[in-house]
Amino acid sequence: MIQEVGWKVGGEQGEGIDSTGEIFAWTMHRLGYYVFAYRHFMSRIKGGHTNYKIRVANCQVGHHGDDVHILVAFDQETINYNWHELVDGAVVIADGTTGELVPAKADSKVHFYQIPLVGLAKEAGSAIMKNMVAVGVTAAIIGLVPEDFLAFIEDKFKKKGDQVVQSNLNAVRLGFNYYIEHFGKVHFPLPPKPEKSEKKHLYISGNEAIALGALAGGCRVLAAYPITPATEIMYAMVKYLPMYGGVVVQAEDEISAVNMALGANYAGTRAMTSTSGPGFSLMMETLGLSGISETPLVIVDVQRSGPSTGLPTKTEQSDLFEALYGSHGEFPRIVLAPTSVEECFHYGAEAFNLAEKYQCPVIIASDLYMGMSKGSVDDIELSVVNIDRGKLIHQDDLNGVVRGEFKRYQLTDDGISPRAIPGLKGGKFIALGNEHDEYGIEMEDQTMRVEQMNKRARKLDRFNDLIGATIEGPKDAQITFVGFGSTKGIINEAKEALEARGVRVGHVQISLLNPFPTELLRPFIEGAESVLVVELNSKGQLADLLKLHYGHQDHIESCLKFSGDPLTVKEILERVEEVIPVVNHQ
Repeated sequence: MIQEVGWKVGGEQGEGIDSTGEIFAWTMHRLGYYVFAYRHFMSRIKGGHTNYKIRVANCQVGHHGDDVHILVAFDQETINYNWHELVDGAVVIADGTTGELVPAKADSKVHFYQIPLVGLAKEAGSAIMKNMVAVGVTAAIIGLVPEDFLAFIEDKFKKKGDQVVQSNLNAVRLGFNYYIEHFGKVHFPLPPKPEKSEKKHLYISGNEAIALGALAGGCRVLAAYPITPATEIMYAMVKYLPMYGGVVVQAEDEISAVNMALGANYAGTRAMTSTSGPGFSLMMETLGLSGISETPLVIVDVQRSGPSTGLPTKTEQSDLFEALYGSHGEFPRIVLAPTSVEECFHYGAEAFNLAEKYQCPVIIASDLYMGMSKGSVDDIELSVVNIDRGKLIHQDDLNGVVRGEFKRYQLTDDGISPRAIPGLKGGKFIALGNEHDEYGIEMEDQTMRVEQMNKRARKLDRFNDLIGATIEGPKDAQITFVGFGSTKGIINEAKEALEARGVRVGHVQISLLNPFPTELLRPFIEGAESVLVVELNSKGQLADLLKLHYGHQDHIESCLKFSGDPLTVKEILERVEEVIPVVNHQ
């Protein structure tokens, strides 16, 4: 069983909420615990409510948890907004400097402690250190001591001098001592530390993992325009790409960015672009150009709430159909949906192999929850990364080819033609957006049009590069969960809760949305008594995709959420009880 502590800090955006969360999360991670961190924030620089939830556990967890055991509140809105998540016996650390903060409701099951966070911070040297005071109070509540935070404080502030380090440590001690003197009780002792593996755990976000995977996979150009929640990919690439001879180009808009990435791939350099929903919409015409010119292209879409600008800083999975069917006309594309941070890394690398092997666009459909949440994971295995450039030919392959005789779009059984990098003698070709013959020459011959369309359509017929899903549980389950992307961790915990009640539960988490792993999943979709598709959109896009592949079966139900917040285990279980009420009695 998971042993955990759920900790949350909240206040007005711009007053250090993120730094408070990072100090606590990184310290817990360094002490050897598994951590999962999720930020709730507004689409503005300053003002409005923001909070940072940290789940500290004795094993790896895949979501931020339903419950809050300790809430640090710098304002009344934090108390009101987050009160419903507090467990029995929870502790609220309210800034009591002015004495204005009060419980959201009369509740004897919650310990409400008013502590002068700002006053103690001023005593340490500056009101800005109220977050460090709150960390000190937290340390006392969970059974730590101020010195446990020293290593991270030194790393974070040593560039500012020893005095700043000491002031911050003093602020932690003041908070710790104030709590011990006035309240004294350790309410939520941390669980035993997990056994140490030989390799250290990583603390990393999905966005960072995709960037590092792309780097390992040979990407040397990122062309992108900043957009929440994908900008962190650009930040990571700015940090690392120059070390390996790569470049990051901040384009003037998303249309320019995707065309730069396409042009770099045409020239033989592995390149990508990263964006979110609004930017992805602008890239549709170039997606089609990649398809008809058979030029590799990798696009990362870190989904957020739409349509239009929507909720820029909230999560959603509503770009599924756009990823599958976006752009005009028909052409093959591969759509990946990583289900964990580890898969973010591996798919970030593998996307380039797939794009070059099948000479088509590859879309990585992540989302804000996957991209911006950070978690502790076991070390990522680098040895599984390999480079496959497909039918990329070299000068030796072109020796003897008469000028103008290179068949870039040769009709082949597998639908994949030889590809040359510009500059090779004898390998000259034009990558047109118009239909063309085998040499790349524009034409409107009906027979060749049909042959070229059929050739492109054959590309994915023999696709077997990825399994495409993780499957757990029996084929004849009472209920089988189906999800894609970031919902894996939370569905797993809902599955475990139902199994504890004696329910036969299956779980299918899809990571390859096109080509769809139809036959692999068929026994589990058709064999289950009920199928509950869990997704973050309003129309049930994945459920419709299942019905497209398996028929409009009446045992396929949906569990949907599109408020912008991630799902909770409680919400999934409540929906299960509507689908199969028998679970209430088991």
